[in-house]
Amino acid sequence: MEFEPIGVIHTPFQTKEECPMQPMYALGAVGKVEVFEPYASGLRDVELFSHVYLLYHFDRSGEVKMFRPPFLDDLPHGVFATRHPCRPNGIGMSIVQVLKRENNVVEVAGIDVLDGTPLLDIKPYMPRFDKIDDASEGWLSEKPPRPKPAGRE
Repeated sequence: MEFEPIGVIHTPFQTKEECPMQPMYALGAVGKVEVFEPYASGLRDVELFSHVYLLYHFDRSGEVKMFRPPFLDDLPHGVFATRHPCRPNGIGMSIVQVLKRENNVVEVAGIDVLDGTPLLDIKPYMPRFDKIDDASEGWLSEKPPRPKPAGRE
């Protein structure tokens, strides 16, 4: 199985330390999603949605570990029970707000991705299908909310 990027994500974040760790910590962060020309026609009507999922490759994530403490807990958990970027296939996902589209570029808000990250796919967020009112937060439900980590936007 091989994936080819369909575009690249442009953000103000050059290092992991300055990059927000989740979209909730990136509310004021604006970025641009550039879709390569062969795929640009696939953006038709994307601006009609308020939010989209960005699927991307964690190309600078580091060593894969199957069991580790995530950013929001000091106790280790299995990587598939976290959103940690050091994953076997390095696939990341973020929900961002669509601000506008100009040709093959979508301006988005709430971006929590490093600049230059390879884009794999875009999918519309649809509350009719994606919102699950009684969803469980797993191990996170027992944890109090943590403040924004020091040094993170």
